[in-house]
Amino acid sequence: MSNAIFVAWRSGGNADGHWGPVGKLERIEDGFRFRYTLGAKRLAGFHPFPGMNRLNEVYESRELFPLFANRLLDSSRPEYRSFLEWGGFDPDLPPDPIAVLGVTGGRRETDQLELFPSPMPDGEHCYLTKFFLHGLRWSPESAILRVGKLKPSEWLGLIPDVCNPHDPGAVAVRTQDEGGRYIIGYVPRYLAPDVRKLCLNCDPKLLDCRVERLNPNAPPQFRLLCRLRACWPEGFEPCSDETYQPINEMK
Repeated sequence: MSNAIFVAWRSGGNADGHWGPVGKLERIEDGFRFRYTLGAKRLAGFHPFPGMNRLNEVYESRELFPLFANRLLDSSRPEYRSFLEWGGFDPDLPPDPIAVLGVTGGRRETDQLELFPSPMPDGEHCYLTKFFLHGLRWSPESAILRVGKLKPSEWLGLIPDVCNPHDPGAVAVRTQDEGGRYIIGYVPRYLAPDVRKLCLNCDPKLLDCRVERLNPNAPPQFRLLCRLRACWPEGFEPCSDETYQPINEMK
């Protein structure tokens, strides 16, 4: 698991908004570091976060910054153990908050902020990442019912959804059933550009997306945890756009 995650922000409304990276949060030896990325200067309408007002500044803290700590469920909450289990973590071995935020995205409904890790190659130099299915709450009832019948390790297909009226860069997630296929949701928008590249450059047999965990009693945004493993094409660099580069590193 990476010790760094990116912070994305949505410019505009729910239907016509545009998401982009605006910051990078890292675990360092004695705490945490946050830096704005070039995307913070380019995303229309973005303003610095409270308490972190200078785009060129490097912010460090022994404790997780409140903006991000508030996106973790408090350990005193009765659903805390379930929250960790939804993301595939062991409640008896509390994970690093960076790891939790990287999987859950620190997501809140109707929110303008989300966190995500930059995928890294595994021990066999393959692309490996886990993500919660997006868009389930807007799916038709038939798709929601189909999700409820999914089994662990069940295969899921990935389709670039070029006809999507809200996001032509979207990647749909579907099932394979006799007599039809169900589009049940979408790959998170931040993974979509890289996943589209993988769909185009990988042997389909080496692009493997499966059900990692089904959480029937969880809110829709945490209902289905997916696991994606694919070959790592030569020259492939995820999250390599300059909008991901910290401003203080720009020459």
